[in-house]
Amino acid sequence: MAVKALVISGGGNKGAFAGGIAEYLIEHKKRDYDLFLGTSTGSLLLPLLSVGKVQKIRNVFINTTQKSIFKSSPFIISKNKYGLTSARMNHLNIVKMFLKGKKTLGDSRNLLHLIRNNFLPEDFEALRKSEKKVLVTVANLTRNKVEYKLSEECNYDDFCEWVWISANLAPYMSLVEKDNCEYADGGFGNYLPIKKAIEMGATDIDAIILKTSENLVNNIPGKNVLDIFLRLFGYMINQIAVNDIEMAKILCEKEKVRINYYYIPYVLTDNPLIFNSAQMRNWWHDGFEYARTSKPIIQDERNKFFAIFG
Repeated sequence: MAVKALVISGGGNKGAFAGGIAEYLIEHKKRDYDLFLGTSTGSLLLPLLSVGKVQKIRNVFINTTQKSIFKSSPFIISKNKYGLTSARMNHLNIVKMFLKGKKTLGDSRNLLHLIRNNFLPEDFEALRKSEKKVLVTVANLTRNKVEYKLSEECNYDDFCEWVWISANLAPYMSLVEKDNCEYADGGFGNYLPIKKAIEMGATDIDAIILKTSENLVNNIPGKNVLDIFLRLFGYMINQIAVNDIEMAKILCEKEKVRINYYYIPYVLTDNPLIFNSAQMRNWWHDGFEYARTSKPIIQDERNKFFAIFG
């Protein structure tokens, strides 16, 4: 009997595109998943997806703003005369954070409130009573390792905190102290937990990867420290993503596993931490239409290469 898994990578605001793909797979393709695994923005999507509340998580994503995420934002967001959005450092807020003795540039506790206000205790109980499992990845910076937090091994408050922690891209977002350790975004160690899905018994995996299948980025010189930091994080996480995908290819050849890869077809943004509700609404729609009109990149145990069908 096939064990179906949905795996969603990290990607910040690009999670809206992943949500559109997931909506098509769950509500129109009627994919009934046993396992839900995610990192960062993937972790934010999965709890409500796992209990069938697709439209609710859609409404959350397409109405998200900077204030939904940050109690103290390290960015000042502005638009130019052409309507293009850009960000620069909010030096006043950053100084305030340092004066308060905080270790990061921003405070993302509003995101925790957003999670708890939408993924309710009754949703968690429905998940626990079902046979479905949700797993999120977090980076334990104290012990220098990736950890995996499974819904069935947590209580409601802890699970909400782990989902929040999984999506905290320090130092722009909160660094969280929990269980005598410091934790941050799971993408620092595992961008796409396909290997973990296979270890948990998955034989049929839909993997939503919030990067293009080919390197389409050609960065211009950075304008400020913010640009350089984001570029460094982007480079590091991209390399982690490549390693995770290569590992999945190797495991797929060894195990009887089928993996359907859904990449984004074009570069969405160079700043995954700008949360513009109108833009994210468009990305959700684009993700849905992309899944509806395109075929995934498919790999199974018979293939030692990626093949695009359709």
